[in-house]
Amino acid sequence: MLSLWVYMLYCCVGYSSTTPSFMMEERSSRNPLRPLQKQDLEMFPKSQSRDLLNNESDADSKGDGWEENKGDVAYDQDSGVAGAPNGSETKKLPQAIIIGVKKGGTRALLEFLRLHPDIRAVGAEPHFFDRNYEKGLEWYRELMPKTEEGQLTMEKTPSYFVTKEVPGRIHAMSKDTKLIVVVRDPHFLGLRREVTHKHFHFNPAKGFPCLKRPESNSKPHCLGKTKGRTHPNIHPDVIQRLREFYKPFNKKFYHMTGHDFGWD
Repeated sequence: MLSLWVYMLYCCVGYSSTTPSFMMEERSSRNPLRPLQKQDLEMFPKSQSRDLLNNESDADSKGDGWEENKGDVAYDQDSGVAGAPNGSETKKLPQAIIIGVKKGGTRALLEFLRLHPDIRAVGAEPHFFDRNYEKGLEWYRELMPKTEEGQLTMEKTPSYFVTKEVPGRIHAMSKDTKLIVVVRDPHFLGLRREVTHKHFHFNPAKGFPCLKRPESNSKPHCLGKTKGRTHPNIHPDVIQRLREFYKPFNKKFYHMTGHDFGWD
């Protein structure tokens, strides 16, 4: 865990200065594609990189990544939490937090996890540890859904990954909190296998599956309009340049985590 935080802080400090240029040079016999140079990196000002990371206009950050505004409430009612609460349900501070990375599929991951009966998660991003820390832990606890004994409480705020104060603040809340960065399989939460093909409904208009609870009659929930966009076609030479650029950083990450993810 310590090594992961060290890597996170390393990314925070070096993000602006290590962002590669995505511009493609014109290909000709006299001007072939060349390796990334320092002047390429200077084309993007540091302030621009920070704005991209902390864009407060991001719809998902405000919790409306679902097409329907009532999607999260209906989802909670399906699982019996927002319906008729019983005396055994209480609000707890999160035992697991998705901390990043931004635009890495964190919304989809959260909604997949919410299909599991042992998971309860707040829909909107709380931004407690980066923007609302002065409001206190009780304010944070009140944002969480009610859970029964044995259920995990979760939240996700991807900007935690690039905020240097976050590691110490989460540790001060609880040193046992599990942190999820989208580079690995989450089921390490110790969950039993519950999510199957019955929890998915393919939406031909969107071109990707939507989520549903097989035990209820509610309509499937699809990710919002900003999700599932078609990936642009990137020239293979550009992809190779990016791989070469990130290769030493990937190796450092493998060493810190003790796991080779095979990204090279």
